[in-house]
Amino acid sequence: MANCITRQIPNTLTCCNLVSGCIAVSYAFMGRYEMAFLFIVIGAVFDFFDGMSARLLGVSSPIGKELDSLADCITFGLAPSAVIYTFLDTQDCMSSLGAAGGYLPYVAFVMAAFSALRLAKFNLDERQTTSFIGMPTPANALFWASLVTGSEAWLSSSPYIVAGVVVMVLVCSWLMVAEIPMFALKFKTWGWRGNELKYVFVVTSVVLLLMFRMSGFAAVIAWYVALSVFSDMRKG
Repeated sequence: MANCITRQIPNTLTCCNLVSGCIAVSYAFMGRYEMAFLFIVIGAVFDFFDGMSARLLGVSSPIGKELDSLADCITFGLAPSAVIYTFLDTQDCMSSLGAAGGYLPYVAFVMAAFSALRLAKFNLDERQTTSFIGMPTPANALFWASLVTGSEAWLSSSPYIVAGVVVMVLVCSWLMVAEIPMFALKFKTWGWRGNELKYVFVVTSVVLLLMFRMSGFAAVIAWYVALSVFSDMRKG
């Protein structure tokens, strides 16, 4: 009986991730970006612990892997897309675009499709055991939720923001499936040698979070991508 319960712990955490994503989507469509951001973060916490618990308990399974990807599609694919859709749909400048203004917000869901593609590729790509190829979906979700939540007033002040957001959606969609190596915060040892990049990222991330507060997560993710690209260029 105990063993049966133990086997279900990771899947239960994964389902909590999925439920968190569903709640985030509902808040996003209501325009309550702070709550959507909160539940995306909660989903990310569940996503972290479901994998950790599966490894610690030795109960990893194929169904757990598939369930995890399905949950991530909601929390880190659909939820941030819903945030962007609602943000674009409520911009005053959309009415000046005529008929196109009614359809343009749906571009946000291109990112949900690429998130699903990213997750499918991750499941099949054996190179991504200690690092990532392309931007992880949780990073992309946190970037958008943080950006809209923390900088909504600033973003809405520009008449060009719609074009900028659409371009950024397409760029982020590409980054998730691009063949760009990105480091993972997995420490095999706690020493400085071999972990220089990770320690620099952690320290600078704390500074960015203190400086930009709610928008700090967006700044951290942008810095993460830039640092990964710079590190890859140095190696090349």
